[in-house]
Amino acid sequence: MPSKKSCAARKNCYREYVAVDPSGLRARKKEQTRIALSWATIRLAVERGLANVRVEDIAAEVGVSPRTFNNYFASKGEAIADRELERFRQFAAALRERPAGEPLWPAITAAVLDRYALADETGDSAGVDETARRRWVEGVRLMIAEPSVQRDLAVAYAAAEQQLAAAVAARTGTDVDRDMFPRLVAGAVGVALGTARQQWLRDQSVPIADLLRDALAQVAGGLAVP
Repeated sequence: MPSKKSCAARKNCYREYVAVDPSGLRARKKEQTRIALSWATIRLAVERGLANVRVEDIAAEVGVSPRTFNNYFASKGEAIADRELERFRQFAAALRERPAGEPLWPAITAAVLDRYALADETGDSAGVDETARRRWVEGVRLMIAEPSVQRDLAVAYAAAEQQLAAAVAARTGTDVDRDMFPRLVAGAVGVALGTARQQWLRDQSVPIADLLRDALAQVAGGLAVP
């Protein structure tokens, strides 16, 4: 797992994380700690505002030391962005598991809708008080508008798209280094998902799943499979 020192150059940090082999009991425990720290950062930032959250607060929420947080993440923004990196990793894994004969864009859409656990992140779930849900959505909007979070999200998206592009290349028989197509698809998917999420954060009258499906359909209509 990258240390705080090795994460000084964030691009290298994300590359190191992407290459981690999540096998073995110890690795799974580290993975659970990383996820818990990331979610705790998001939850506290949404509730209090990012500037009002200290690393000590996040560590206490998870029951670890601040040093442990720094062993996983170089900043609070990086901890928040890690959720998007993980989400794309799951998209890529789900895409690889789709039936071989399924067309590319239906496979991508199914993988996204299957793994996009937005209810956990935005409070868009049954039984949640409307006032609390609106407060959560506003907190998420403010959190991702923070310049430091936007910078780390940009780095995370770049790393995440590499994984998705590799899955697209494997599915279409293209080469992720030589051919532009898999990287174009991965980039387009990232833009579509980001646009759908921003739309939902502005107006929750349309379910996020419908927005995601519509965004991907519009992208698919203009990017034909070779």
